[in-house]
Amino acid sequence: MVYLEYVVLVVVIGLITYLRKALDLFGSIFMIIMGIIIIFSAGINWLILILVFLILGLLFTKYKHQYKKEIGVYEGTRTLKNVISNGIVAFIMAAFGNYAGFIGSIATATADTLASEVGVVQQPRLITTLKKVPPGTDGGISVLGTAAGIMGAGIIGVSAYLLGIYPNPFITLKIAIIAGTVGCFIDSILGAVLERRNYLSNEYVNLIATITGAFLGIIMV
Repeated sequence: MVYLEYVVLVVVIGLITYLRKALDLFGSIFMIIMGIIIIFSAGINWLILILVFLILGLLFTKYKHQYKKEIGVYEGTRTLKNVISNGIVAFIMAAFGNYAGFIGSIATATADTLASEVGVVQQPRLITTLKKVPPGTDGGISVLGTAAGIMGAGIIGVSAYLLGIYPNPFITLKIAIIAGTVGCFIDSILGAVLERRNYLSNEYVNLIATITGAFLGIIMV
């Protein structure tokens, strides 16, 4: 009966994200499917950590959204590709009960999302050359965005500890902050070197970054 309540909750959240145009139809459906599987394979607390990432993403997407629209970098509704590229690694880690890879991948996705959504309002510099580039440029970084990314990774670490995913707060914070920050920088480097040249799409860049975060999380314990 308890599981049924959680399943209903996941469906309601998926419906809300679709109605609020945070995700498209297929993105919402896939999120619901992943959520239900995580409930039965890892538990509700693991799912809640993903919801923390989702909520942070939704909140910071709205950060100065009018300005983002004016300069043409407001993403708005995210698609199935976004859900898969940012969430599939965490889903696999949860399915196999690997807490370190799970935390590392979510911390990376969170750091990257917050760094992009906040940093875009400040003049960025290309990570490979440090030359000034227009806001929204693939591989662009800023002090404000980097700080937001580290903060987001830290929130994931604190949340993972409070949710009991791992009982040691120092280890969860270490995994989240280090893996999340490095994964975020890997995303920027790939964006500057490969995405700008159309060798990789943004979705593949995000996927590789979350794989990196998961791997770093695993080797740190």
